[in-house]
Amino acid sequence: MIVFTNTLTGKKEEFKSGHAKKVSLYVCGVTPYDFSHIGHGRCYVTFDFIYRLLQFSGYTITYCRNYTDIDDKILDRAEKEFGDRSLYKKITETYIEAFEVDMQQLNCAQPDVQPRVTDLIPEIILFVQGLIEKNAAYERNGSVYFRVKNCAKYGELSKQNISELLLGARVDIDESKENPLDFALWKRDDVVGFDSPWGRGRPGWHIECSAMAQKVFANTVDIHGGGMDLIFPHHENEIAQSQALYDRPFVRYWLHNAFVRINQEKMSKSLGNFFTLKEVFKTFDPMVVRFYFLKQHYRNPLDFSLPDLQATEKAYKKIVAFFADVSSEHISAKEAQDDSVVQTMLASLHDDVNTSGAIGILFESMTSLQDRRSKEALKYFIQSVFGLTLQQLPEKTIEITPEIEGLINQRKQARDQKNWKLADEIRDRLLALGVTLQDKKIK
Repeated sequence: MIVFTNTLTGKKEEFKSGHAKKVSLYVCGVTPYDFSHIGHGRCYVTFDFIYRLLQFSGYTITYCRNYTDIDDKILDRAEKEFGDRSLYKKITETYIEAFEVDMQQLNCAQPDVQPRVTDLIPEIILFVQGLIEKNAAYERNGSVYFRVKNCAKYGELSKQNISELLLGARVDIDESKENPLDFALWKRDDVVGFDSPWGRGRPGWHIECSAMAQKVFANTVDIHGGGMDLIFPHHENEIAQSQALYDRPFVRYWLHNAFVRINQEKMSKSLGNFFTLKEVFKTFDPMVVRFYFLKQHYRNPLDFSLPDLQATEKAYKKIVAFFADVSSEHISAKEAQDDSVVQTMLASLHDDVNTSGAIGILFESMTSLQDRRSKEALKYFIQSVFGLTLQQLPEKTIEITPEIEGLINQRKQARDQKNWKLADEIRDRLLALGVTLQDKKIK
């Protein structure tokens, strides 16, 4: 039995798919206007792990992860780089390619379907038309909005009260709307848009995922995943518009991974406190980063720090060394499933994906496991479900550049002046460049 915490109910629930051992899994993908950061990494490693876990547990999964390849941020980036918003595809192609490289390095399995918004414009238009016909949406000056007042359960996923939202705490005031909570299904855009019954325009953010999920699965989705930052308004609005059109539950189980935090603050580009995956991979092997994400339970905030990554690297090297003398090539999934250590780890993982507990069991078993066949079965399990290659990490070579030398001198001055805050900041910058300093005590 597999148990997940369903965000909709706030409770642990036994997982039961809609079609015996077949599972539909939809995960909200990236808006490709910049390089992916560690928050993206955590999200997609989490759901790659869930995909692998379900597969190992005997399910057949159809995994869909989309690309939001037209959006205000993308258009703004095209304007900034090329002086022309209509050249937005140059932006999306660049960053989709970069994203896929990052995912490959993290050993995330390729989803079965990766739809792009711009390829489903006809389906999105039909979806919006259907909502208008049901009086769930209305057109204003070339844009179309969803009528939230007709949705009795609006706020159920995010546990928010509509009357409190109406006070304006979470919504922008727009005089073209009937209600401040109404959200755009179709946005008028005379410059970069597509032909529609309402004139030139492009989809609103929320309608995209509903239309893509319907196109791919044509029925209630078993699992819908994403980061906790998507619960409101994105996933709340997906539920509202999908259930308004189809009069059936949109999703059975909502799963959300918690934030990545830097210095106790949510990581965000607006705060400037984020690391791209490309930056982190310069210093730490992607398998170390993947293991770092999986060490923490997916529903707990992850306090990202470079020293913690260093400690994770040491732990990962121990696992690699432990399995170095055995091969998993001739182990079957059935043999791995029958192994006693694997079964104990699975029991932990089947309890709301408790990866931290399972990893604890792994380290405990490493102190006493002697049977070679059991060791091979365990290696197969770690590679198949955790997605860790268990290959020896390449040796690091650090070139002392003028930038690094300058930072070392700046840090020495900061320590001499007992400016510990600045010294720590410079230490972290050096660590990100692969340089670890051994400090002497200041008298």
